[in-house]
Amino acid sequence: MTQFELYLGIGFYHILDVLGYDHILFVIVLCAAYTLNAWKKILWMITSFTLGHSITLFLASTGWVKVDPAFTELMIALTILFAALSNLFVQSENYLKPKKLSLNYLFAGSAGLIHGLGFSGQISAVLRKDESVVPVLFAFNIGLELGQIIIVSVYVLITFITISLIGVRNRDWRFFLSSLIAGIALTLIFDRI
Repeated sequence: MTQFELYLGIGFYHILDVLGYDHILFVIVLCAAYTLNAWKKILWMITSFTLGHSITLFLASTGWVKVDPAFTELMIALTILFAALSNLFVQSENYLKPKKLSLNYLFAGSAGLIHGLGFSGQISAVLRKDESVVPVLFAFNIGLELGQIIIVSVYVLITFITISLIGVRNRDWRFFLSSLIAGIALTLIFDRI
């Protein structure tokens, strides 16, 4: 197994690990902000999240940024809660003028910065002293992205079945998912305080 394959696998299984379901919940709650026909917005949202976590993953893995892991885990839970509550209470997207840059994308990128700190513990635990961090992070990020694609694909499939085939209204589906995820996020917050 090559170094690239090793770290690609670590990133892939990290994002899909059911024990680390907080990242899965965050990706789902980001997607729930949009209808299925807004797939480009979902793509930009996930890309913004990826850019954010890539930055802090690099900074934390190289030792330039150090944050208490317990604080990071609490902040991750808070980002999940905030995104879920935003889906429940914000009726339409907010835009910054004049470029029409969605605040949702800015939030996803900012939350990605926090989630990247959470991912960095995984990299730091397996990174050998003689390894260059850039190819390792590149492979790890590719693995994370492949995992996120699977999460988004499963979300889209379940949402399509729920809305198009079963007939649940999009608003009700978004309310159900966001309420469920907000409840789980509250539990995570209380567990991490």
